[in-house]
Amino acid sequence: MIDMIEKEDPVISEEEAAQYDRQIRLWGLDAQKRLRGSRVLLVGLGGLGAEVAKNLILAGVKGLTLLDHEQVSEESCRAQFLVPVTAQGQNRAQASLERAQNLNPMVEVHADPDRIEDKPDDFFLQFDAVCLTGCSRDLMVRVDQLCSQRSIKVFCGDVYGYYGYMFCNLGQEHHYVEEKPKVVKPSGDSNDGPEPKKARVDPNETTMVKKTVSFCTLKEALEVDWTSEKAKASLKRTPVDYFLLHVLLKFRTDKGRDPEPQSFADDSELLKQIRDDVLEALAVGGERLNDDFIGYCFSEMSPVCAVVGGVLGQEVVKALSQRDVPHRNFFFFDGRKGNGVVDYFGPN
Repeated sequence: MIDMIEKEDPVISEEEAAQYDRQIRLWGLDAQKRLRGSRVLLVGLGGLGAEVAKNLILAGVKGLTLLDHEQVSEESCRAQFLVPVTAQGQNRAQASLERAQNLNPMVEVHADPDRIEDKPDDFFLQFDAVCLTGCSRDLMVRVDQLCSQRSIKVFCGDVYGYYGYMFCNLGQEHHYVEEKPKVVKPSGDSNDGPEPKKARVDPNETTMVKKTVSFCTLKEALEVDWTSEKAKASLKRTPVDYFLLHVLLKFRTDKGRDPEPQSFADDSELLKQIRDDVLEALAVGGERLNDDFIGYCFSEMSPVCAVVGGVLGQEVVKALSQRDVPHRNFFFFDGRKGNGVVDYFGPN
């Protein structure tokens, strides 16, 4: 048996075993135990946050804290499914609590209406993973650096219109197991002729392989030196979404919000200016990101939230259960094309 559970081994009751039977069959009892012993902080209950909350609650974490100081707006009701339409004006985390809890009574779901900016450092230390949505770049960098020093797994994600992304930092050494087809070595008394005997893969048998992978901080991932020869050589195959993310995070920093449909004309001009400034600061050509992106990055699109939230929730589950290969370290989704890409940015 592979045992990478460092804290007290949680017990799975008969009721929980029945509830999570399908998952236990999929990724095993040990993985479910690790998940069942984990507490997660989810910041931001917009469309993406609601999708992530749903996926983590159904997966069976021990506890999920919903942190959001925003009030329910008309757009909130359209973008996410946890708040009732009658809840406009209420705190978004508290309004989401009842429906979230009803998804799985075995998970401890809590609502916190405070601002994340007001939380002291030790607040984050009670969690095994922190998932940030709708946060500024500086705040994400601060929380990521704090948590990475304490071996707390960090995830960030957002949806801007047709575009979405996910980032994860699982620490300097993330251990996991991967199920691989079993390789059968040839027996020494085989009578298959003089040909040298080769190992073969038995598709009917699998074996668990322990692996370790290293991650970098969000700050390192966003501060790639594009003037280096190695970075220049990789520029042509670098997803344009990486540079788009820089633009949208800068817009959020400058305006304190994301691009809004009601300010489409003014925000479009500002996005162009920020695009030019960001690409110049990164020392990459302005042709890397043409004007086409501007009309597709307003509001949260529910289908995009579902896709990105599915991937983000899956990565949190994989990291906490220490099962299967994690995405390292960015996932970008383009709803216009209907495809996503995983790529690594940062020091190797």
